[in-house]
Amino acid sequence: MTEELVKFLKARLDEEADLARRCDGDGCGEWSAHGHTVDFCQVDLSGFHPTIARHVALHDPARVLREIEAKRRILAVTPATHGRATTCETLPRPTPATLTFPHGPEAAQPANKVPSEAACRNEPYPR
Repeated sequence: MTEELVKFLKARLDEEADLARRCDGDGCGEWSAHGHTVDFCQVDLSGFHPTIARHVALHDPARVLREIEAKRRILAVTPATHGRATTCETLPRPTPATLTFPHGPEAAQPANKVPSEAACRNEPYPR
């Protein structure tokens, strides 16, 4: 990853974190979806399709901030390549000690899941 790309990604993460912090002014808790309604802690809004309500609730500011922190940790352990090609073998393997991932049902993969050799060759990732 080039230093320019890392700088760009960090700036986008800063913007996203700032917005998430402004949306959680009173730290009231996690947003949740109940059918056609999203509970934003301070107010409930209804009229959403249930799938959209769930999607909106998953953008709860606390969850977004946890995800941003995980992405920052990934950037911290991923070396800059200075424009050189990088393969999966040259990247450090993340461990639970170096990464923190969001908790709850949205955390589909364990923290120590790393790309397989097939993934490095752009082959389908086994599920």
